[in-house]
Order: sequence, then C-alpha cells, then structure tokens
Amino acid sequence: MAILYALVARGSVVLAEYSATSTTANAIARQILEKIPGNNDTNASYSQDRYIFHVKRTDGLTVLCMADDTAGRRIPFAFLEEIHQRFVRTYGRAVLSAQPYAMNDDFSRVLSQQIEYFSSDPNADRINRLKGEMSQVRNVMIENIDKVLDRGDRLELLVDKTATMQGNTFRFRKQARRFRNTVWWRNVKLTIALIFLLLVIIYVVLAFVCHGPTLPSCL
Repeated sequence: MAILYALVARGSVVLAEYSATSTTANAIARQILEKIPGNNDTNASYSQDRYIFHVKRTDGLTVLCMADDTAGRRIPFAFLEEIHQRFVRTYGRAVLSAQPYAMNDDFSRVLSQQIEYFSSDPNADRINRLKGEMSQVRNVMIENIDKVLDRGDRLELLVDKTATMQGNTFRFRKQARRFRNTVWWRNVKLTIALIFLLLVIIYVVLAFVCHGPTLPSCL
C-alpha cells in the first residue's frame, strides 16, 4: 500500500488515527506534531528510513500520513486534502474543543477507507492528476490576467491615445464642415457680386446706347 498510516490532530492532540500495518508510525507522528514550527498553515514532508511523513496543517487542524517513499507527493497530499475536507465537513467547530480520540471510533473507519482508495484505486491518481492539471491551467490564467494588469499603464495610455485621436477627428470634421460653409458663402457672395457687376455694366451700356449724340433715342 502506498499510504500506511494517518491521523488528524488539533495541535498535538490526536483526534483520530488509523494504521494499516504494525509500525512505530504513531510514535514518530507525535514527535512530528511536537516539532512542527509556528502556527501558520503549512505543507511539509519528513523522511524516516524508506517512509515519508507528509503533513498538512490548515486553520489549526493537522492531517498527517505516512507513505512509502515510492508514492511520491501528489497522492499523499491529495489524500490529506480529502481527509481534511471530510473531517471539517463532519465535525465543524467541535474540533476546537474535542478531547483526545473523541472522533476516533467513527473517523478511523473513514481513514481506513480513504487509505485503501488512495493506495489501491487507479482512479484516485487519475482524478488527482486531472485536478493538478486544472490547477495549473488556473494558475496560468491568473498569471496571464496579472500580466495584463501589470500592463495597465500601457492600456491606459492606449485608451488616452484613442480618446485623443477621436477628439482630433471630431475637431477636424467640425473644422472641415466650417471651412466648407465658409467657402460656400464666399462663392455665393462672389456670385451675387458678379451678377450685380454684370447688371451695372448692362445698365451703363444701355444708358450710353440710348443717350448717345449720334444714335436715335431708345424711346
């Protein structure tokens, strides 16, 4: 079996445990519980001969398992995550004040079942590999979004330039419309002036023709 032993503890208080074989894992596990530094959430692994003790502590609740060194890290930590979620979902805030081994009668069976599943069922590895790939995709997506956010100044600059271009285009169209109107009125005025000048010339010519000394009167 890949996983041979597991426990759930609050600090150094063991609330439930199960061992699939006769080993000194429980004694070593208690030493590890005493040695885990600080109170922060942590994931850690400790080697002992050909076995690895994997530890996951979240919100003061510690889940520990001993696995064969050939099991790697993906399956043991997927097991720890599953156990943590099941334990919190089952007991809630009761874990904050529970006495030693208060949950052992019921939850040791859950530990046994999950050890068997994660050690023997190939579907466990496939599911966890899929979860890992999905997590990697999510990390890449978040990284890509962060890169876009890092380019925020460039995006703002681009928006500013676009707005400026749009403003310039609007002003150009307005000026062009005003210029066309000016030219049109100038042409109208010029046409009226030419017509007026032509009428004056015609009047002068007619006046000269009609009142000249050697030509008969136009009347």
